[in-house]
Amino acid sequence: MSSGTDTTPGYPPELDAEAQADEPEAVAGRKSPLRRCIASGKVQDKAGMIRFVVGPSLQVVPDVDETLPGRGLWLTAEVGLVEKALNKSLFAKAARQGVKPVPDLLVLTRRLIRRRALGLIGLARKGGGAIAGFEKVQAALRSGFIGRAGGAGQKSVGLWLEACDGSDDGRTKLHALAQALGVPLVDAFDRSELGAALGREEAVHAVMAAGPLAQQVRREVARLSALGGTAA
Repeated sequence: MSSGTDTTPGYPPELDAEAQADEPEAVAGRKSPLRRCIASGKVQDKAGMIRFVVGPSLQVVPDVDETLPGRGLWLTAEVGLVEKALNKSLFAKAARQGVKPVPDLLVLTRRLIRRRALGLIGLARKGGGAIAGFEKVQAALRSGFIGRAGGAGQKSVGLWLEACDGSDDGRTKLHALAQALGVPLVDAFDRSELGAALGREEAVHAVMAAGPLAQQVRREVARLSALGGTAA
């Protein structure tokens, strides 16, 4: 194996192509959350990164669910780094073979992350962990809980969802309650998207219960925002 570094302009010296091809996907152990970005060479927590894999036709595809087989090629969720990887053929360098990204890779990645976030909201709704409607959301933010007071299914509010195309009036009325409760706001989706996720034609105001699903939605929205994809 070569011990030299790739001197291609724009290619980080930390990323020897052959070493990367043989490096385990996880940095610092199989269960480690650390991954190395193929564009910056930096090692960081995968929560702020996106996994890509090489498909059977040697096309690089995004794996936002992190479930596809094969060794992952990881990129920090930043528009500039994704564009750098595309412009400098860094996927091919890291994979050490003539792979090509699928057309409109960045657009596709944004779309898949968006779909994943909405799917998580839908899962929460099916489990009784998400509700919509101004009156219900207002009551939840006042009490701090979703569900009937004292009921077995009562859950703490963990996330406030507002449609990006909703009126300012309703949002203003809810803002002080959410702020007092310390509940973060997500307003990355329009009323039709939120409605579809929550089993309605449209939804402008909603809340999610605290827990893993709310945390995952926040991660997906952060990745989407970093990729410039929060607009519907």
